[in-house]
Amino acid sequence: MRFLHTSDWHLGRRLHGFDLQAEQADAFSQIEQIALAQQVDGVIVAGDLYDRSLPAEQSVRMLNQQFKQLNLVDHLPLYVIAGNHDSATRLATGASWYQQTHLYVATQLAQAFTPVELTDTQIFLLPYFEPFAARQYFHDEQLQTLQQAIVPVFQKMKQVFDPAKKHVLVAHFFVAGSSQTTSETPLTVGGLAAIPSDLLADFDYVALGHLHGKDALQLPNARYSGSPIKFSLSETTQQKGVWIVDTEPFWLQFYPLKLLHDVIHLTQSFQTLTDESYYQKQDLNNYFGITLTDRQIIPNLLSRLRTIYPKLLTVERQTKLQLPDSAKSDVRQLQQQDPMDLLTDFYEQVAQVPLTKQQQQWATQALQLAQKEVQ
Repeated sequence: MRFLHTSDWHLGRRLHGFDLQAEQADAFSQIEQIALAQQVDGVIVAGDLYDRSLPAEQSVRMLNQQFKQLNLVDHLPLYVIAGNHDSATRLATGASWYQQTHLYVATQLAQAFTPVELTDTQIFLLPYFEPFAARQYFHDEQLQTLQQAIVPVFQKMKQVFDPAKKHVLVAHFFVAGSSQTTSETPLTVGGLAAIPSDLLADFDYVALGHLHGKDALQLPNARYSGSPIKFSLSETTQQKGVWIVDTEPFWLQFYPLKLLHDVIHLTQSFQTLTDESYYQKQDLNNYFGITLTDRQIIPNLLSRLRTIYPKLLTVERQTKLQLPDSAKSDVRQLQQQDPMDLLTDFYEQVAQVPLTKQQQQWATQALQLAQKEVQ
């Protein structure tokens, strides 16, 4: 069997206030074309289809249209699980008749123990679950953490292994040894944490969701597909795409996606960033996070940068202003100094640049006003 493995679509996600619908629609079109070109036998979506448990109507319409395109128009079977961002109840709507068109959606733990039976493969769909769901299912109050709960879960799965078939697991959790980015929600609520990677050894392939980078885990039989687009500045260096997986003989190949709008991090001075010869080399339709190397105050910084970089996400300083030890003088000495001299010296020590004439004028006016109020 040949599958396309994707996950973490996060429909409805915004990037620092910017709507990502166009980027997500473009990524889906590329995923569809890869699936058709590679003549896959099905598409695996390993959780977090939505970005929130109460998705907006626009996000619901988008997912319904994408399911329809892959399943009813392209006639591709879909193997889908709920992730920690999904509402199991909402995602399961219609699931009872989905299977008639080979659209399998697992949202409850109990569904994981009845595999989808294919010609030479069993697919186990294990949705996101918290330890209390395992305690209820197994009637065992000792299952307080995911590490404890996952053991009987896998044991029960292996009881129905068909030795004549390959065994594929679709799951949404954090595997010990994986690397995270800032855009992923830590799965630690209710004792849900990392599971040992050696527990995955009995499966021929484990299609994972939750982490947004394809290189988050390197196991011979397990991969995260990563998200199809970038959701934070911590993902700027990640290559987005999908896995194509053959079960016999086992073969794994990553197919990259070309982002409609990339997420770029720039570290430069304000002068360089606003130099036409520099910014004309950038694709200004991309999203930008900027780290300024300047130490001095720059008036109207954000508005001036946004006229050039309309999709500006964040601006931060490379070197934050800090009070030097030399400035921590005796209070009596400070009281004897002229306020303007004191301000000038303090600013130079902290910012490493002198006050401008405009700043000196503002400071003088402020001091005069303060002296009048005291009098």
